[in-house]
Amino acid sequence: MSVFSIFGNGKATAAQSAAALQLPTRGRMEIEGLTKAFGGHRANGIEDISLQCREGEFVCVVGPSGCGKSTLLNCIAGMVQADHGTIRLDGKEVNQPGPDRAVVFQDHGLFPWLSAAQNIAFGLKMAGMPRSERSDRVETALKMVHLTASADKLVHELSGGMKQRVAIARALVIDPAVLLMDEPFASLDAQTRTLLHAQLQEIWTQTKKTILFVTHSVGEAVRLADRIVVLHAHPGRIRRVVDINLTHPRDFDGTDITELVHLVRKEIEDEVNRANSQTAEFWKPASAVGVGRDSFSLGDGI
Repeated sequence: MSVFSIFGNGKATAAQSAAALQLPTRGRMEIEGLTKAFGGHRANGIEDISLQCREGEFVCVVGPSGCGKSTLLNCIAGMVQADHGTIRLDGKEVNQPGPDRAVVFQDHGLFPWLSAAQNIAFGLKMAGMPRSERSDRVETALKMVHLTASADKLVHELSGGMKQRVAIARALVIDPAVLLMDEPFASLDAQTRTLLHAQLQEIWTQTKKTILFVTHSVGEAVRLADRIVVLHAHPGRIRRVVDINLTHPRDFDGTDITELVHLVRKEIEDEVNRANSQTAEFWKPASAVGVGRDSFSLGDGI
C-alpha cells in the first residue's frame, strides 16, 4: 500500500493513515552474481556481487572512487546491462528501466522552463494520467518535501537544496517500489546536506520505500542506512556489510553515530591503501604529530 494510493485525494482517515505507514508488500530486491566489465578489463567494473534488500530497507553503498558503486546502481536501474548475474525485484527479473524503480542523480536534471510542480508532474503527464489525479499526487509530493509554497517557482528561483527536493518528489510521485539515489547531495554545502538528511529520513519513515543510496560520505551513510555495503575496488566486490542497529529518527551528533563512522571509515581507508599500494603513484600522508594511533583520515592513500 502506497502513500499516494491512500493520500492521493488528501482525505485519508486515521485508519488509512496508519495502514499507509505499515511495512510495504513490495520492494524486495535480490541481486545474484552481478558482474559488469568495461572495455574487456575485469578491473573496470563490478564482479560477483550478491545482495538482498528487504522491503522498506534503506541500504547505502560506499567504497573508494572507481569501485563500481554507480555501475551497480545503473545495472539495477536497467540503464546498464550486466555481463552476468541476475537482478530480481519482487520476484521479477530486471533487465531494462521501468516505473518500479526511480532514480535520483547528483545533478537534479530538472527542466528549466517548467515550474517545480510541472517538473514533478512531467512523468505522470507522459504516462497519460488524468489532470485531476496528477494534481493530487503532485500536491502530496510537494508536501512531503516541504515545498508547497514553491510549487510555481521556476528552477532558477530554487536553491540547490530545493532543486534536489524537487528531484526527489519527481521520483516519489510515480510511486516506485525502489528509490535509487546516486550521490544526490554531493554538490550541496554541509548545512544543506544535514537538512536534507533529516528530510529524507522523514520521507523514508513515511513511505517505507526500499532505498539503495550510493555515496562517498561515510557520515551520510551512517546517518541514513539500515545497512552499509562496503565495496572492494578493481573490480568492485563486496568487502563487508555493516548493520546499523539504530532507530529512526537518529541523533546525527550522537556517540553511536560517531563510533560507526569510524568503523566504516576504517574499512574504506584499508581498501584505498590496499588498492593504491599496487600502483606506482601510491602516496600516504604522514601521521599528524600528537594524534593517537587509533586516528585515521578518510581518503588516506588516495
